[in-house]
Amino acid sequence: MFCKNCGAPMNDNAAFCVTCGAAVGQGYTHCANCGSEVAPGAAVCLKCGAMLNNPVAAHGGAPAGVPGASAPKSKVTAGLLGIFLGGLGIHNFYLGYTNKAIAQVLMGGLGWLLTIISCFILWPLLFVAAASSVWGLVEGIMILAGSITTDGKGNPLQS
Repeated sequence: MFCKNCGAPMNDNAAFCVTCGAAVGQGYTHCANCGSEVAPGAAVCLKCGAMLNNPVAAHGGAPAGVPGASAPKSKVTAGLLGIFLGGLGIHNFYLGYTNKAIAQVLMGGLGWLLTIISCFILWPLLFVAAASSVWGLVEGIMILAGSITTDGKGNPLQS
């Protein structure tokens, strides 16, 4: 028997791993049958063929207590944020698409801010801000319509 958390050999009567301190059966990174490292979400060990009983593979998302685990994001919340606040990228921050959200903040927020500060001398920046708003509106509709189905970590959106 091997520790599912660190892959160290364990006594069959052990209650926890003496190497890492994990309880028997706790962990998802190593095969309990051969100790080899397994891919996140794998259902079968590629080295020995043992079934892993990995809840990540069974449910499509990380289980509670696993690093990277998060509560499922609401499809309706993300869609409404996209429609009403999409020009500022709020829906993308909510879903975990940080790079896309920052681009929308820069386009939308700075477009409006610089236009107002310059007393509308730089009025062409309004087109940049408007483009960001349309981008957010379209993404909000796509989320509600089901074209965008996962968050930034690949977890499915909750209906």
